Amino acid sequence: MKIAIIHDHLTCKGGGEQVALAFHKAFPDAPIYTLAYNTNETYPEFRSADIRTSWFQILSNKEEIVKKLFFPFGIIASKQIDVRDFDIILMSTTHCAKYVKTNKKSLVICYAHNPFRLAWYPDEYREYANAKGVKKYMYNLVIRILKEVDKNATNKINYMLTNSSTVFQRLRDTYTNYKGEITIIPPPVNLTNFDLSNDSKDYFLIVSRLENYKRVDIAISAFNELGWKLIIVGKGALETELKKKANSNIIFKSNLSKEELRDVYSRAKAFIFPQMEDYGITPLEANASGLPVIAYGRGGVLDTQISLQKSGVVSKSTAIFFQDQTANSLVEAVQFFKSKEHEFSPTFIRQHASKFSELVFIEKIKAFIHQKSPF
Repeated sequence: MKIAIIHDHLTCKGGGEQVALAFHKAFPDAPIYTLAYNTNETYPEFRSADIRTSWFQILSNKEEIVKKLFFPFGIIASKQIDVRDFDIILMSTTHCAKYVKTNKKSLVICYAHNPFRLAWYPDEYREYANAKGVKKYMYNLVIRILKEVDKNATNKINYMLTNSSTVFQRLRDTYTNYKGEITIIPPPVNLTNFDLSNDSKDYFLIVSRLENYKRVDIAISAFNELGWKLIIVGKGALETELKKKANSNIIFKSNLSKEELRDVYSRAKAFIFPQMEDYGITPLEANASGLPVIAYGRGGVLDTQISLQKSGVVSKSTAIFFQDQTANSLVEAVQFFKSKEHEFSPTFIRQHASKFSELVFIEKIKAFIHQKSPF
């Protein structure tokens, strides 16, 4: 039984790349096909894998360039990746991994993290939302093509997996041509990368890409008002803008090693999660460190967190939700957390995270393939 793993592009560290890495750990002999690969920007564990890139690698392996040249070069390059000699194709994708050439006799299993955001939710991108006139017309033309390519690519999929009930419904609403099964298997958290600490905890924490839809700006406004220490780990298109907006109590970090990231998680009071995320792996990383999460109560956190509003018992909760995606609503939630801070149980929170461990995920993936495979 020959297995191939496909991932969009290995040019950063994120939830999608963690899923691809778990696939590699489940099937270490399977080659990983991808648009481009950057050893310095994604997880170092991929260096042990058989990575096979498209010709797009010649153009660039930088995430920002991949995004800029995705239309049309990324699409063309993805369509030329040939995995027709494999029995099982295991995809990790939001867009181009499902564009590859497959054999009709192959079993194609697609772990869809989300419908292609640029094609189906372009208003989430500031460049599109602010465009006018000819620029807006050109954007819409490209988006119509992207939708067509993306939707047609689902026709080759036998089974679809996804991360949460939110994305499950989004996939159904978007890919109306796909009539097959969609099964929810929550993505993994590598518990060995995180641990509990008794060190003094004097700050709140965000770990996020600094992009518009992540809404880090809300947290900055809230903590500018509160005056409490906030550490933001990440980088992205809005880095310069957000740093200018932040007061001196807000500290930015990036390019942390695995050990440094473990340390910054373990010594925080609580994790701030202001975005509406399809799934959101970082709240579970926070849980693995014993941290409660203060989150906007929409999207994937509804599946992964036990909110105080739902449980009614602080020691049996992993999160506090705020209901309006505004700085004022976040301020109120943080102040409420401060009044309950010492009632949260780091041990209970860590045990909750173990339900989403990498080992559990790998076992579920293997069982699913075993059940569906004719080989």
